Formats: sequence, C-alpha cells, structure tokens
Amino acid sequence: MKVAVFSTKPYDKEALRHYDNDEVDLSYFEVPLNIATVHYAQGFGAVSAFVNDDLGEATIERLAEYGIKLIALRCAGFNNVDLAAAAKFGVRIVRVPAYSPYAVAEHTIGLMLALNRKLYKSYNRVREGNFSLNGLLGFDMHDKTVGIIGAGKIGLLVGERLKAFGCEVLVYDPFLCKTCDEQGFKQVTLAQLYAESHIITLHCPLTNQTKNMINEDALDQMRANVMIVNTGRGGLIDTKALIKALKSRKVGYVGLDVYEEEGALFFEDHSNDIILDDKFERLLTFPNVLVTGHQAYFTHEALEHIAETTIQNLIAFKYQRPLDNEIKADLS
Repeated sequence: MKVAVFSTKPYDKEALRHYDNDEVDLSYFEVPLNIATVHYAQGFGAVSAFVNDDLGEATIERLAEYGIKLIALRCAGFNNVDLAAAAKFGVRIVRVPAYSPYAVAEHTIGLMLALNRKLYKSYNRVREGNFSLNGLLGFDMHDKTVGIIGAGKIGLLVGERLKAFGCEVLVYDPFLCKTCDEQGFKQVTLAQLYAESHIITLHCPLTNQTKNMINEDALDQMRANVMIVNTGRGGLIDTKALIKALKSRKVGYVGLDVYEEEGALFFEDHSNDIILDDKFERLLTFPNVLVTGHQAYFTHEALEHIAETTIQNLIAFKYQRPLDNEIKADLS
C-alpha cells in the first residue's frame, strides 16, 4: 500500500524508517496537507498527516475523489479534522492516542520552573558576564495550589509530579476522576479552580466547548499574578484576552508550547522572515512570557511510539483488521 506522508521533517523520516517494512510504501512530503497541496496525494492508497495539517471538508472531499480511504494521523489530537466530512465521504481516520504522556508532563513542569525561577533570563545574563540577581526572584513551589484542567493521562502525570513538590493539586474535568482521590488530588469546579490556583495548566482536548475557555471572563476569576501554562492546544486560550491580562498585570507568568494560530509558524525556521502575526509578536515582548514551538512531545521515545503506532494503523487497514485507534464523528 502506497502512503503519502505529509508534514515530514528529517526526524519524522528517521523514526518512521525504523518501523517501515514491505507492507507499506511510504513517500515523504515536507509540505503540510491542505487544499493547496492535496494534489500530491494522487496515486496513493492512504495519507498520513500531522497536528497542524488542514483536514477540513474541502481537503477530505478531494482525498476521497483520489480514492483515498484512510488518513493516519501522527498525533493524538484531531481538532484539525472534519470528522463529519470524513464520514460523509467514506474516509476513515486513525490516530496515535498516546505516544509519550511523560514527555508532555515533564515539559509542562519544565515551563513552570523556568518561568518561576527565570532560568531563561539568568542563562542569558551569565553568558554576558552579568551575575546580578535583581529581577530573578522566584517563589517556592511547595504549598502552592496548582489547578489542572483535564484529568487525562498527561494531566494526572503533571499532578503526580507537582505533588512531589508539595503542591496542593486541584483538578477540573467534566467527568468524575476516579483516580484523583487515590493520588491526593481534589476534583473541583472550574470556578473554584480559577479562584484558588496560583498556577493553572491546561491538558484538555480542543472542542467546541473548550475553545477559548481561557477568555476575559475566566481571567477575571483568577487570582492576581497567576501563572498559566498551556501544553495542550493553542485554541484553548483567547490570545487577545491573555495579552490584556498581561498588560494589566493580572497574569504574572505565561508558558506556552502551543498557540492558536501556530499553523503558519511552528515547525519551520522563520528567523529571516518578518512575522506578520501581531498577537504572537506582542506576546514575545513580555518578559514574563516563555514560548516553545510545540516541542513538549518531542522526545526519542515519543517519536518511536508515533512511528510504530502509525505503521501498525496502516497495516491494520491494509488487511482489513479492526482499527483500534479509529476516531469517528458523533452523528447521534
């Protein structure tokens, strides 16, 4: 089976080649998959796509016209996929439901520590021979209240690590978290989490219900000088409202590994370009904002798991086996 693999970097190719075999014939394309590049998929039996590829109705319809029946996502999230369109045109969608929750959880803690102890500032100062501590004052994580939005695997791993720091961990999830009590976490309402947390970290999927959940109203409910960390999906935060809260000093620290308009920026080198996204550029002017380029997942273990699961998904489809990692639209 011939597969067109979009949005591939050298590290993606290297990982996939470790699990490549005679069952699938992979062709790599660096370009993202969208309506402008979908023509590259002609002549293939399936495509593989990544987190910022545009799998809206127009793209999926064109793929179906080319006879493609499977899209194999190399990520867990699928907010970029029109599942209703996939069902309409008979295209099946599979994903990698969990590759390395440890990687994302550890990166989340890293952002918290870097922001709190201003490691990025001190690194640059020392390299310039400046050993002054002015402006580098942090706080003890011990006894601080941390609110985790989303009680999935990553959120619970973050809570487990924060517990080791001596933090009080609050968790919000629309569903009952059976393991929260066992781990010493307190499941609370969203309003209580906003009001009591010194640090808020986002680990929920991006849906119609969660889009821009961190908005002006939510920010107004938070305590002053709150730290907000997002390693989930960029669309969870209303960037304009966040900038306003930073300017008013309501928000004291922001750590972002994702951004709501990241598709045009992330995973590429723009060091010689003029970035036209004014909101993103404004975020970078704040000394208390730390942005990484969607790298929370980026470990050897995660890349290997993504590659292995993607190949397994493709082989299962080829031999008409059950697709354990299939996602479908809720058409009820």
